[in-house]
Amino acid sequence: MGGGIGGLSVALALQRAGFKPVVLEQAPHLAEVGAGLSLSPTAAHALNHLGLHQTLAEKAYHPEDQCVRHYQDARPLVWINRGARLQELYGERYYLIHRADLHDALAAEVRRHDPAAIELDRRCVAIESTSAGVRVDFADGTRRSFDALIGADGSRSIVRHQIFGALEPQYTGYIAWRGLVPMERVPQEILQPASGVFVGPGHLVNRYPVRNRELLNFVAFAERKEWAEEGWSIRSSVEELLEEFRDWTPWVTRFMEQVPPEQLFKWGLFDREPLSQWSKGRVTLLGDAAHPVLPFLGHGAVLAIEDAVVLARAFVESDSIEEAYVRYETGRRERAAFVVQESRRAGKMFHAPDTDTYKERTKGKAADEGLGLFAYNPVTQPI
Repeated sequence: MGGGIGGLSVALALQRAGFKPVVLEQAPHLAEVGAGLSLSPTAAHALNHLGLHQTLAEKAYHPEDQCVRHYQDARPLVWINRGARLQELYGERYYLIHRADLHDALAAEVRRHDPAAIELDRRCVAIESTSAGVRVDFADGTRRSFDALIGADGSRSIVRHQIFGALEPQYTGYIAWRGLVPMERVPQEILQPASGVFVGPGHLVNRYPVRNRELLNFVAFAERKEWAEEGWSIRSSVEELLEEFRDWTPWVTRFMEQVPPEQLFKWGLFDREPLSQWSKGRVTLLGDAAHPVLPFLGHGAVLAIEDAVVLARAFVESDSIEEAYVRYETGRRERAAFVVQESRRAGKMFHAPDTDTYKERTKGKAADEGLGLFAYNPVTQPI
């Protein structure tokens, strides 16, 4: 249940394994909220396995190097290779892609296997798991029965709430802005390289090209004591954003000045404790529904895609749905919990007050690769 990247990934993985899944999406139209996202070598292995190598080749931006720069004068703090070196070490590289481009490619592949696989306007209001299957009641008054149900409906999961009860969100003290700037508006001299991170006390900015370098995607984080609304699509003004980063290098403020107001949004970052159990009866959870993760390691979509491939493999290798869920959780829970915890730590590391010691604190490595997160392959991981 859920027609986002996680739900479509697991549907496609199950189709390729010989099953006939149905994607139940509550929205009346299939669309993805957000802008850019990062795909580690582990996610690339999974997407290649799902037949989306052409999407990565044609739709994603392929950074060779990234640079972490100082917020005041843009001087380099750490250079990070995201291309040839990763290919040599892990058999794949790092990709950056517009979320909608990946979402559209997944949906097209799911529909290519089964044109009727995605059902829209299917808002769940009640779930009952029995020994024989799962009954789902929808807002339109209809009821359906399924052999199994996978809740891939995000951090505010209805499936999780129905099966495990409320999981209250906690405001983290961070807010974020996301924006898309037409590349012709961006001075080329501040794109050295085009994919880069800027760190400063209590703040962080990440920016990189998407849509074949037609757009510059950015996300900017700041610390704020209070925030009320949990949502991805709250409008912001360019003036508010610039005021927050008023003391920052022109390498940052110059592209912020150019963001069209209709392409600028803000949100508060909320956190939830990861569940100790993802499955009950014939129902299991996937992606942010199972393990909501903060964005500081760029692994939200990555974990959901990894989950999808491992869960489909578990179905193939098991004699029952219950056994598949045990294999799936056993193969995924420890890694997901580690990423959740390290993403929390990464936020504090990026926002530390002593920006000048960044290289020493990180030992000159990328936060994600330095944790060993790339030494994993969901296609071959024992389950």
